[in-house]
Amino acid sequence: MNNKFRKMLLLLIDIVILYGALYLTLIIRSFSLPEQSYVLIHLKPFSILFIFWLFVFNLSGLYNFNYAVNNRKFYYLTLRSFLICGLFSAVFFYIIPNILIEPKTNLVLFIIVYAILFFLWRNIFNWILKDYIPKEQIAIIGYNSQVEQMIKEFDKIANLGFEIKFLYIIKDNNNELKKQFPEIDIYYIDSDLIDLAKKYKITNIVLVIDPSSSEKLSSILIKCLPLKINFLSLHHFYENVTGKVPIEIINKSWFLENLTEGNKKVYDLFKRIFDIILSLIILIVSIPFWIIAGIIIKLESKGKIFYTQNRIGKNDKNFVIYKFRTMLNGYNSTPTEKNDIRITHFGSFLRKIRFDETPQIINVLKGEMSFIGPRPERPELVKVLETQIPYYNERMLIKPGITGWDQTSNEYHSPSYEDTLKKLQYDLYYIKKRSVLLDFNILLKTISTILSRKGR
Repeated sequence: MNNKFRKMLLLLIDIVILYGALYLTLIIRSFSLPEQSYVLIHLKPFSILFIFWLFVFNLSGLYNFNYAVNNRKFYYLTLRSFLICGLFSAVFFYIIPNILIEPKTNLVLFIIVYAILFFLWRNIFNWILKDYIPKEQIAIIGYNSQVEQMIKEFDKIANLGFEIKFLYIIKDNNNELKKQFPEIDIYYIDSDLIDLAKKYKITNIVLVIDPSSSEKLSSILIKCLPLKINFLSLHHFYENVTGKVPIEIINKSWFLENLTEGNKKVYDLFKRIFDIILSLIILIVSIPFWIIAGIIIKLESKGKIFYTQNRIGKNDKNFVIYKFRTMLNGYNSTPTEKNDIRITHFGSFLRKIRFDETPQIINVLKGEMSFIGPRPERPELVKVLETQIPYYNERMLIKPGITGWDQTSNEYHSPSYEDTLKKLQYDLYYIKKRSVLLDFNILLKTISTILSRKGR
């Protein structure tokens, strides 16, 4: 049972439970089996809502097996999805005219019934997925630091649907690797790969090294073709599992093959139109709060209302970024830390709800930024990072954003070399995969962060 089949199974049963919950709701409301006409009146409007619900579930990661675990993260994602869907449904029923469903309490009752059924079903599925559903059996040819990271990711998440059965290495360092990964079998290139693939029922082989670099290895792999095994490069597999690009193993050819900007012209035009429309809406709605925020900032501490700083944008162009000042005047030169004493009380509140970023819509309207993209950095920092981190400059291929894939990764990244490298991995993944659906997903996660007040 591969991941596509599992996702399809999840989707189909979620659909069944949606309609089952609706029917059960009507039974509860009528205290009897509802008449066919009564069911049909509800069927059309609720079907429209169900499409939206499933869309939100997908974008929220509820069909991502990284989160298919009965833990706090899963419950958080589920509750967030129900909140978004519930609010949208309320707006749909109370604002859209000519919907003949009365009373509207059916919606509240439906949400309660569906929530109970959904939680029961998903908890059972997650439990079965972890312990009983067969996983894809993985063999890895070669070894490097990305393999080490990937194995650790697999150890953290038991429900990914993959299980690494053995490492097949070129250099004979078995003893060292066996100490590091006692649960994974290690084999040297002299071992019969075909027999091992049959023994472990391997479904996927991940290639860390280029098979053409070793005639012996390429011959062995060709002999495995009749076994109908999927062959994947490490960087493709790593990207799919982690949502990051493995910087250490890609080269210039990767950028030429994957960052084909000519294919993004329609998307870029749509995104620019969306940026302008959303910026104008936010500006009109939020102007009164700008005035209130400005007054409080001036009353709490001396200094300007807005904080400005030079940043690097698309194609290395300098621009001035705008934010509400959240720190004591004259103390903005270094990055903030947890419980930073330089941040004012009101500034802390603005950061938590991300309102301090609102003036950046001016940058969006000017075309210097987009709503979604890599965060812009200071010019002096970029000069240093370009010399330390390979391909760092490539994150400036697109406009920087107010929010982005990295900001919604649930990881806080400090200015350290290691965290900056991780940020670049997320940024390159976004540049490669960016699309309307991915942007919408990032917007949903950003809204969730604002509602949960996790900003810093």
